[in-house]
Amino acid sequence: MQKEFTIANPLGIHSRPAGDVMKKAKSFPCEISIIKNDKRVNAKSIVGVLALEMRCGDKVTVETKGEREQEALDELGAMLESVLE
Repeated sequence: MQKEFTIANPLGIHSRPAGDVMKKAKSFPCEISIIKNDKRVNAKSIVGVLALEMRCGDKVTVETKGEREQEALDELGAMLESVLE
């Protein structure tokens, strides 16, 4: 499954929110990728999430595959579209 989301945090996804996204991704048994432009990373990797350099207004695609994929897609998407502290 995949869906596009827009980054809402005015500061983008810097180290603290990237850590939160990674922890949330790790709580699901499925594979989770975040894609920005032509770059795909494992959402369970803090280095990968930070490497995307997601800024406010950027559009990213979250792709999930496996057990609880819909729940993972919804929860990670909601995080990316919220203002994470």
